[in-house]
Amino acid sequence: MPAALGMLQQMVGINSFTANRQGVDRLGRLTAECFAPLGFTAEFVPSANPNYGDHLVLTRRGCTAKSIAMVSHLDTVFPPEEEARNNFHWQPEGDRIYGPGTHDIKGGTVMMWLVLQALRQEPAVFGEITWKLLWNSSEETLSQDFGEVCRSRFDRDTLAALVFESEGRLGDERLVVVARKGRGTWRVRITGRGAHAGAKHQHGANAIVQLAHTLQRIAVLTNYKQDLTFNVGTVSGGTVLNSVPHEAVAEGEFRAFTPEAYARGKAALLALAGPGEVRSPVDRYACDVKVEILTESRPWPRNPATDRLAAIWQEAGKELGIPVNVEERGGLSDGNLIWDAVPTLDGLGPWGDNDHCSECSADGSKLPEYVEVPSFVPKAALNAVAILKLLEGDDDKQTDSKFDR
Repeated sequence: MPAALGMLQQMVGINSFTANRQGVDRLGRLTAECFAPLGFTAEFVPSANPNYGDHLVLTRRGCTAKSIAMVSHLDTVFPPEEEARNNFHWQPEGDRIYGPGTHDIKGGTVMMWLVLQALRQEPAVFGEITWKLLWNSSEETLSQDFGEVCRSRFDRDTLAALVFESEGRLGDERLVVVARKGRGTWRVRITGRGAHAGAKHQHGANAIVQLAHTLQRIAVLTNYKQDLTFNVGTVSGGTVLNSVPHEAVAEGEFRAFTPEAYARGKAALLALAGPGEVRSPVDRYACDVKVEILTESRPWPRNPATDRLAAIWQEAGKELGIPVNVEERGGLSDGNLIWDAVPTLDGLGPWGDNDHCSECSADGSKLPEYVEVPSFVPKAALNAVAILKLLEGDDDKQTDSKFDR
């Protein structure tokens, strides 16, 4: 742990805001250096977006075809100015360490290192597996090209992709992630007709009023029973107070766990396009409603391959006296990009809280992101034992298939 915490402190000290390409690349180089003594060679893969840093792939070749992938990311959501403004930096306090990325997800990267250090004590096992470690340079924007980077390096003997986002907690239970919502972002643009607000008000078709009607329709598409949610994020429109506004725009997102609910939500949203009900009283000129899908990240639904991995982690937890359960998480991760390529399990990082928060108040009502130091060793042990069980199960399966033949 002392070496792990020293590594984490170095990583947290590097600002790796997604748009800080230089900082992300610097963290990538440091990460490669940290894993090099374990026998890993580095590959830096340019992002599809030239404004972002390089993705990082580390590989350690084993003596068999069997492979395990581990996934993390390099970027955080905190611009340098925000860190400085809120005095947000590495700050140990009791069992907690506050700081950017301590929990999301530099702590997860350190967890990977700890797990591999533990598995290294079993040389025969550690040496037979090809380990593929992959870091997304721009996960906070969920860059789709990273999914292709991963898929191109998976093969039919990749037993699992293990994602080291932070663990969940429910009482004493550690929660591994077996599903995540998909997300679509959208833009609604209303085109109305401008007019002088005093002299020719009745000639106008107010785009803002139409947008208000349309946003009400979007809001009621939320269906909690189906875990389908719609959120209106930004609204803008108009120019000056004495003109009937001719244009208004809103943007937002929708999320769902299952492909079916996601598809229903998307179809209902797109169906709102067309002539609006706000019209000019003079000639019935109607506002026009345009609906555009901006980005999409597919849902990661519950599936048998992920559930089998979760069962292995639960079995390992029983042996170690660590209660393990599962959760379906609403936020996105790189698991959304790869779950259907190889069996995928998420939430394998340490425990902490307040992701994406940098503010701190004297009364304690605002706390920034932190990681719980005592969560590292038990979780590293759980992950290591579960990986050994995964490999034992694969060996048994190979033996059975030989007998079948």
